[in-house]
Amino acid sequence: MSENGQKAIELPASITVRDLAKTINTSPIDILKILMSNGVIANINQLVDFDTAAIVASEMGFEAKMETPEEVVLPDVGEIPLWRRVIAEEATADLIARAPVVTILGHVDHGKTTLLDAIRHTDVAAGEAGGITQHIGAYQVEHNGKPITFLDTPGHAAFTAMRARGAQGADIVVLVVAADDGVMPQTREAINHAKAAKVPILVALNKIDKANADPDRVKHQLSEVGLVSDEWGGDTIVVPLSAKQKKGIDDLLEAILLVAETMEICANPSGKTIGAVIEAEMDKARGAIATLLVQNGTLEVGDVVLVGTSLGRLKAMFDFRGRRLRKAGPATPVSVMGLNDVPSAGDQFEVVASEKDARVIATERRQSKEKAAATPKTAFTLEQLYSRVQSGEDKELRLVVKADVQGSLEPIMSSLKDLSSDDIRINILHAETGNIGENDIMLAAASQAIVIGFSVQADTGARRLAETEGVSIRLYDIIYRMIEDIELALKGMFEPELRETAIGHAEVRAIFKISKVGNIAGCRVSDGEIHRNAHMKVLRGGQELFKGEISSLKRLQESANEVRAGFECGIGLRGFNDFAVGDILECYVLQKV
Repeated sequence: MSENGQKAIELPASITVRDLAKTINTSPIDILKILMSNGVIANINQLVDFDTAAIVASEMGFEAKMETPEEVVLPDVGEIPLWRRVIAEEATADLIARAPVVTILGHVDHGKTTLLDAIRHTDVAAGEAGGITQHIGAYQVEHNGKPITFLDTPGHAAFTAMRARGAQGADIVVLVVAADDGVMPQTREAINHAKAAKVPILVALNKIDKANADPDRVKHQLSEVGLVSDEWGGDTIVVPLSAKQKKGIDDLLEAILLVAETMEICANPSGKTIGAVIEAEMDKARGAIATLLVQNGTLEVGDVVLVGTSLGRLKAMFDFRGRRLRKAGPATPVSVMGLNDVPSAGDQFEVVASEKDARVIATERRQSKEKAAATPKTAFTLEQLYSRVQSGEDKELRLVVKADVQGSLEPIMSSLKDLSSDDIRINILHAETGNIGENDIMLAAASQAIVIGFSVQADTGARRLAETEGVSIRLYDIIYRMIEDIELALKGMFEPELRETAIGHAEVRAIFKISKVGNIAGCRVSDGEIHRNAHMKVLRGGQELFKGEISSLKRLQESANEVRAGFECGIGLRGFNDFAVGDILECYVLQKV
């Protein structure tokens, strides 16, 4: 109680009329009446600010106080690499320049592996099935006495998967584009994944030795997707080369070092030892083998390494040529033996003081992982957008847009960009035609984005991954509905739709008349479950007779919260008595979508 005898309640900075009514345990109609008497015309779903809500609460006998906001933990969307966060805590005097880490991306068969082969002077491409990269490797080369580390990834999906796991593996992306083929769908996808990760892009214009090569056409295509060549006044370095003939390789390496110099890539060799897992496998003879990229500190044989829930004392360490090493400094890729289990690519590793400490942390992580697995990830949705903007948590809405045809995609893109304002910017990470696939979900997961589809479907694998990763997918058939929903979300007026989801069915076998209660349906649950706090439809001959709330649910004369398939029960419905033998009762819940 407050000093003036009114009940004290806490209210947020803004609240809907419906939620205010629930908070002070009254009817929304009463709230609306008070608002009208104070000159405010509102509806049940409208947001009112704290001052207005406090006036209403006061008239209902409550004293309102502003809710103390919980500390907001900003989500790590992978934009700040782990090595940058660790180095920020290190002594500046101990920092030294380290080798840049480079990922090579591009369309299939544009020459990614052949380029890496030319750089390393080793024959990798010839030994791979169909000339397509089958694994993730890491290699280091020297140019003019300066080292460069290359990650040979199978594509942008692996690059983004690492980022989604928190490992920003690469400092620079080299985008390989064939001069005879140009910008292809996978090229655009790779560009969007690199841009979402905020990693500098350098273009390797490959296959210039071919008779049908047209570098100017490709540069024009690149400019259309936002990569304007430095020759044309842009800031993207485009290096013409022929990986097959090993021409232009030195120019590419020089360009990489030039970009790296402007980025101030540094590390502390004597600081905390951390890094990322590039790949891992279980070898029958040697146990778990992991390829690690050291990002800060120095990794040594005998160190106790903790990665995810895997741990172990390093027994041996090898460089990418298979030579034994005693220690490895920043930006060095190494294969290690000694872990008790196979870690996942993209996981972070760190050196800890002892195996005992490592086991304690690994056990805590395992328990947290099991707890998290039992609780589905909550997707970032349009419903949450406005509150996140108001709290300063987000200043942009990131979208992955898929449409059925190019003719639909262009007006959608144009309309969405028009919705951007000073308060919140719409950032379209990727826009393409075709169904929603797993790559789209992975990009959205790594960037905390929403996937929007127009006249397309989400693949089964994509839906499953979206559920696991907590990614919101919204599908539309009408463009203006899509734009309207996003516009309302930006203004904080978006209300989710309620969808009925059937969870069980029961067949009426008998009817019992109980005085002062009415008719009770004696039923057998045919499938799913009947929940006491759910809703119910009465279906007769396929026609819906009634829908409403369950007033009673009993099993063997005892009240029950739920009854499963195969069991009998008695069901009473609030406001319905006209049961007939053979009726089907459909139990459903209302879900926000």
